[in-house]
Amino acid sequence: MKKFLIGAVAVTASLAMTACTTTDPYTGERKVSNTAKGGAIGAVAGGVIGAIAGDDEAALAGAAAGAALGAGVGNYMDRQEQELRRELASTGVRVQRNGDNIRLIMPGNITFPTNQSSVRPEFYATLNSVSKVLEKYNRTSVLVEGHTDNVGADEYNLNLSIARAESVGQYLADQGVAIPRIRALGYGETQPIQSNATDEGRAQNRRVEIQLSPVQS
Repeated sequence: MKKFLIGAVAVTASLAMTACTTTDPYTGERKVSNTAKGGAIGAVAGGVIGAIAGDDEAALAGAAAGAALGAGVGNYMDRQEQELRRELASTGVRVQRNGDNIRLIMPGNITFPTNQSSVRPEFYATLNSVSKVLEKYNRTSVLVEGHTDNVGADEYNLNLSIARAESVGQYLADQGVAIPRIRALGYGETQPIQSNATDEGRAQNRRVEIQLSPVQS
């Protein structure tokens, strides 16, 4: 009976994910909504826990509770992602989604003057838009990460990346994002996303990223 219940939960979750496949209006990709993914994963996890406990009713109740929790997180991040994409359209900031995490990638050339850590005044409006969404969706943690290319001394690049991350984090805090939610880290040149052998690659490596993750209560 336990196997049957777990199998039923898994099949139901699979069907739900298939039914919730949609077209991303921003990328044109066909994908399963993160709400559906979260609900499916939560349903399976909750059902398995109840079945292991040896209680069929607990298995079904666990599946329902797990689905609600998982779908709730996925839906919360889905809505936050949509608002960020809308607010940041045409700003040069890229929005990436990985599971329940959202990453904002801010190129250094539009965020800071060369070799400086003070945010460009022209970029204030963009960070104001980010702050507005973060204040609305306040059940997410905010990790600000600074990165550089490999030009210059390692220590200099590390310190510059830290200063830039802290500058962005402080700006968000000044706009009302709660300080306990924010962490700022610098990685210098250690995490390139493109080759440092070309001007184009180095330009992409000079960046600040903001990773948003759901806070599980």
